[in-house]
Amino acid sequence: QVQLVESGGGLVQPGGSLRLSCAASGSIFSINAMGWYRQAPGKQRELVAAFTSGGSSNYADSVKGRFTISRDNAKNTVYLQMNSLKPEDTAVYYCNAEVLIQGSLWYSNYWGQGTQVTVSS
Repeated sequence: QVQLVESGGGLVQPGGSLRLSCAASGSIFSINAMGWYRQAPGKQRELVAAFTSGGSSNYADSVKGRFTISRDNAKNTVYLQMNSLKPEDTAVYYCNAEVLIQGSLWYSNYWGQGTQVTVSS
């Protein structure tokens, strides 16, 4: 199977920065798409930033210009650099990946356990 392990969350003051990491491990043959979602209390989970299967990156309008997604394909790892953080960025951030497991014929969707990001003074 596949595990997605996130790290880098925490408490930061408004205007501050954090960098999230998500490493995929297991019987991975290839990763089709990978990215970050978030869920604030009482709200639905939403896309933050992600790499598509074609290799391009998508961002939520609310984070454009402040967040940057990057990846290290050799390490099956995706990063989210978050700058100019705002209180409304407070949420649990989840890593998501579409993974082709070795020996499988189709991609499956996986989620990490989530990491809390709190922006508060």
